[in-house]
This record gives sequence, structure tokens and C-alpha cells, in this order.
Amino acid sequence: MAQDMTLLWGSGSPPCWRVMIALEEKNLQGYNQKLLSFEKLEHKSQEVIDINPRGQLPSFKHGDVIVNESYAACFYLESQFKSQGNKLIPDSPAEQALMYQRMFEGLTFYEKLNAVIYYNWFVPEGERHDSALNRNREALVTELKLWEGYLQKLGSGSHLAGPSFSLVDVTVFPTVATLFRFGLSAEKYPKLGEYYALLKERPSVKASWPPHWLENRKGQDTLKDM
Repeated sequence: MAQDMTLLWGSGSPPCWRVMIALEEKNLQGYNQKLLSFEKLEHKSQEVIDINPRGQLPSFKHGDVIVNESYAACFYLESQFKSQGNKLIPDSPAEQALMYQRMFEGLTFYEKLNAVIYYNWFVPEGERHDSALNRNREALVTELKLWEGYLQKLGSGSHLAGPSFSLVDVTVFPTVATLFRFGLSAEKYPKLGEYYALLKERPSVKASWPPHWLENRKGQDTLKDM
């Protein structure tokens, strides 16, 4: 089954990492994969465009089926391989509802993170303003406090929708990991720090850890004063 799958991906990209964690959780190791460089603009190559006309990563193909959006790919993998690997959608209606709610809130979380750490990447030099970046930072702080509160309410050792690991963890953990990669303080956000420490040891996460993070473990300090 995995031999019929192809994933084009970039190291450190949360959308790519989501799909890779899902593949690991469903025991779909051995798929065809190719690591591409964002810096070299390889995501705009014809190889990618042929699968993903937006020229974005991940680009994912299963046989003749193409599913490029990371959330869609994760849902697809869970739907197609329900009985294989780990179950990623809980049976409990309350836990399932919370999973869906937090998954889609996770898109806002990711967007607010990007607006800070990639501000200079997204905004041309002549259009950058300290006031705009400060607003983005304030918005991210508000978002961080929300997620800190969510985890506080769930209790120590919980996943994002309750006791079991689910699709919300697949999709949101890469954002949380990126926060700490960019210097977020676990002392200031202890519940997020606890959650990060819990999940970074999960086999699917360790198996798909961004290779350039392994090569350079130091990370950055963009968020150290958050």
C-alpha cells in the first residue's frame, strides 16, 4: 500500500510534518518520498506542479488519488486505513467534537505563528513596520494563552482532545514544536512545554523529526521574550 504513495516534502514545514506523522501512525512506512528545498525554490519545480498546481508542499499522491492539503491528507489516511495502525478519531462524541474544534483552531494558531516568525519572509522590506510586527506578536501571545488554558483545563498528561492521541495532535503538534524551536519559554508556558515534552518522544514524531533540526539542535530565539 505504502509503495503506491508519493510524498514531496520540506524539512521543518508543519504541513509536511502533519502528513508524515499520520503516515507513521497508520504504519505506512516505506512510501516514496523526496525532500525538497524551499530555499532553492524546489517547491516551484515542474515535479511539484504536476501534482500540486499551487506549487506548495506537501504534495501527496496515493495511486491516482492526489490530496495535497495537509489536513485533507490526514483525514484521507485515517479514512482509508481505519483498521491499520493507531486509531486517530476517538469514539467518544465529546472527545471527537473537541478534536475537530481544536483541529480547526489549530489553523489559526499556525497562521498567527507564521505572522511573527516569517514576517520578514512574507512582507517586502519597504512595507515592513515595527507596529505591524508588534500587533502580530500580541496576537500570538493571546493565542498562546488560549492554548495554555485549554491544556490546563484538560489536566496533566493530556493530549489536545483528551486522554487519547488523535488527529488534532497529528495536526497541531508540529506548530507547538515550531514554537519551541524558535525559542518559546516552557517556563512561561508550562502546559505547552509539558505537552511538547510528552509528544516529542512519541515514535511517529521521532521518526518524522525534521532532519535539519537534528543537524542543528540549537534553533532560534525569535520567541524567547514572548
